[in-house]
Amino acid sequence: MAPEMEDDDGGSTPAPVAEATQLVAAVRDRLRAAADPAKAPRMQAYMKSAMPYLGVSSQPHKLICREVFAGHPLPDRAQWEWAVRQLWDGATFREERYAAVELLIHRLYCGYQDEQTLTLYRHLVETGAWWDFIDVIASHGVGPILRAEPEITSPVMRSWARDGQLWVRRTAILCQLSSKGETDADLLADVVGVNLSGSLHGKKFFIRKAIGWALREYAKTNPDWVLTFARDNEKGLSPLSRREALKHLGG
Repeated sequence: MAPEMEDDDGGSTPAPVAEATQLVAAVRDRLRAAADPAKAPRMQAYMKSAMPYLGVSSQPHKLICREVFAGHPLPDRAQWEWAVRQLWDGATFREERYAAVELLIHRLYCGYQDEQTLTLYRHLVETGAWWDFIDVIASHGVGPILRAEPEITSPVMRSWARDGQLWVRRTAILCQLSSKGETDADLLADVVGVNLSGSLHGKKFFIRKAIGWALREYAKTNPDWVLTFARDNEKGLSPLSRREALKHLGG
C-alpha cells in the first residue's frame, strides 16, 4: 500500500509514486524547453490572464502532452488525480494548467470519468474561472460523465446551474455541447431557463454567450425544439443569446 500524506483539505491521499512525479516533472521540463519568451506576453494579454505564459502554442503543447503521457502511464486513479492536481494547483505558468486538463480528459484515463471525478472538475472550474479552461472541461469532461451516468449527473448539473459562481453555471449550460442526439432537452431547458435575463448572472456576457452557444449546437440536431424554446422565452433571452441560438435557423 502506498504511504499517505496530508492533502490541502486536511484529508489523506496516496503519496505520489515514481510514475506520477516523473510525468509532472517531464511535462514541466518539456514546456520550459519549448518556451518562446517573445510569444508569452501576447498570449497572456489575449487571455487577460494574471498567470504568465511560457509562450508554448497549441500544437507544440498537444504534442508534448501526447508524448509525455504515453511515456509515463499512471498506474491507478489516485496517482492520476495527484498528477492532475499537482500540474494544476502547482502551476506557475498557464500552459501547466492546460496540461492538467489534457491529462484529466486523456483517453488512457477515460475509465475514471464518473461521478467521483465531478468533485475534481468542480475544483478546476472554481479555481480556473475563465473560458479557456471551463469550455473544455464542460464539453469534454463533464459532458461524457453526464451521458454515461445521467441519473446521477443531471441533478448535479441542475444544482450547478443555480450556483452562486458564474463559471459553475456556465459549465452546467455548456456540458451538453457535444451530446447531439443524446442531449437531455429537459435538462437543457432547465439549466438555460434559470440563467435567462433577471437571474443572478443573467446579464453577464459569459452566461448570455453560453446560452446562445448551447442552443445553437442543439439546433443542429433539433431545430424545431430550439425555435420553440426561443419563442416561449422571448422576453428572457438576451439579444446576444437569441442571435447565437438562431444563427443558422434564420430566426
